Amino acid sequence: MPRESQWWVVCLCAGWCGVCREYQPLFDALAAQHPGTRFLWVDVEDEADVVGDLDIETFPTLLIADGSGPRFFSPLAPHIAVLDRLIESLREQARAGQHAVLDAEVQALWRAISGKLA
Repeated sequence: MPRESQWWVVCLCAGWCGVCREYQPLFDALAAQHPGTRFLWVDVEDEADVVGDLDIETFPTLLIADGSGPRFFSPLAPHIAVLDRLIESLREQARAGQHAVLDAEVQALWRAISGKLA
């Protein structure tokens, strides 16, 4: 399991998705700008056992979590500046003691990702 202070940005994608293929180098470049955050690229078809029955319909879909659990789960426009601002916003919310309430399915996905791919 992740450390309490560890942040994760998980991009759920598909190898056949052209948008994802274009987004991946930008995602990787953003990872270099956030050395304290673990960025993970998850192909939903290659990691079907991790994703389970959760149906990802729109790519890219992002899961952002910290040591307390998931804080964001949704498709996100493939603009890296939007993701960068979202990460900072979620960190500010965490510092203010605010916590996201995400459903059990997202909680289960986070446990599977952090347990298997950590």
